[in-house]
Amino acid sequence: MIKASFRVFILAFTFSLFGIASFSSSAEELTAEEIKSIAEDAYIYGYSLITSEVTRVQMSNVSKVEGIHAPMGKFINIKRYPPADFRGVSAPNADTLYSVAWIDLGKEPTVFSHPDMGKRYYLFPMYSLWMPVIDSVGSRTTGEKAATYLITGPAWKGEVPEGMTQIKSPTRYFLILGRTYADGTEEDYKKVNSLQAQYDLTPLSYYGKDYKFEAPPVNPDPGFSMTEKPQTVILDMGTKAYFDMMTELMCKDAPPAEEDAPILEKIAKIGIEPCKPFKIDEFDPGVQESLNGLPKSALEKITAGHDNLGKMVNGWQFTMGVGQYGTDYMKRAIIAAYGWPANLEKDAVYPYTQVDSEGKALTGANKYTLTFAKGQTPPVNGFWSITMYEIDKGWWFVPNSLNKFTVSPRNDLKYNEDGSVTLYFQNESPGKEKEANWLPAPTGNFLAMLRMYWPKSEDPSILNGTWEPPAVQKITE
Repeated sequence: MIKASFRVFILAFTFSLFGIASFSSSAEELTAEEIKSIAEDAYIYGYSLITSEVTRVQMSNVSKVEGIHAPMGKFINIKRYPPADFRGVSAPNADTLYSVAWIDLGKEPTVFSHPDMGKRYYLFPMYSLWMPVIDSVGSRTTGEKAATYLITGPAWKGEVPEGMTQIKSPTRYFLILGRTYADGTEEDYKKVNSLQAQYDLTPLSYYGKDYKFEAPPVNPDPGFSMTEKPQTVILDMGTKAYFDMMTELMCKDAPPAEEDAPILEKIAKIGIEPCKPFKIDEFDPGVQESLNGLPKSALEKITAGHDNLGKMVNGWQFTMGVGQYGTDYMKRAIIAAYGWPANLEKDAVYPYTQVDSEGKALTGANKYTLTFAKGQTPPVNGFWSITMYEIDKGWWFVPNSLNKFTVSPRNDLKYNEDGSVTLYFQNESPGKEKEANWLPAPTGNFLAMLRMYWPKSEDPSILNGTWEPPAVQKITE
């Protein structure tokens, strides 16, 4: 891994080599449309970085663990599934309990350890500030045994202690977004909570010693709202503040990847370079006005891309190829805006549907079935479930008499005589004998999300398209 300072030197040398040392002379040769186009590319390129940084500050700029917030270096362990009226995060999860931690690797590495997980499914994807998955610890990759990892920053040099596996972060700040399966019963919650209590983060210099966590100082003025959603915060920043944050992060804390050299060369033509503030006031007034409208226009372009991301299969919208993006900056920006930060598809795939087999919107005014033929339930090594969300005002759980938000094999599904299994999506109960297979719907529009953890790689496979979910069928009475 190239050290941050050396990488910045290489980038500066590249700029010089291509004759981009002078911003003013380069920009003068560009038309207003070319400047705006380059700025838009730069905005999209940095969108995942800015989204992650805003999210990091909002989650970690606190003095103690509370709700979904915790100081840097401390796990947030969610101990129960959200209630029906939860409105904190869109499309909440009722399959796994989250354990989330932001880590600062600027001073020294951090040691992360977890206990023996037994046969319980777990997943700890880890992300750089740019948002790709750097490593994915869990049932699929590392197995059930207790393990200890040394997470190191981009400038660290040293010996990895015996018994630790090194995970190299290319950025100073690093996210662990853990998930541990729970069946939703109080008995099982307690078992998972016991595991969560053993998820440990310790600075390397204190490992094996008596370590007492002390929260870093809280920044009383982080420069943006601590409560608005990141997308709104980013819009409110404006163009100059956005690029200033981006170039400051690129200077040291989040050095660009080596494969980013071509776009760095391109955006340097308009003065967007690591370690340098963006001099928007050096452009002509007309260009400045155009650039000031960039946050809105760039987000519109990202939104338009979201509508075309992935593929439709029997009414189910699939988004594949996420978690690692290479130079596909648009896909990375779309996921940052609408699915931050995303799992590797080898770990989990989340298709969803809002339509029936005829392409008509799903609504609680109708009744629907979804039937998996014998042996055709989702082919996974982990588990699968379908979650119901009402969507008139967001993707939220549907309050219902059973307090049931998902349907999955843990509900002891009732199979048909031919070995198939039929699920029921409707507002009213399909009858007591079918309630195990019932997913209560709202009275209005809804969507169903199919979560599939650790897809099998052999045919039939979700990953190569040899397995497809069946379409939702409207019941005609």
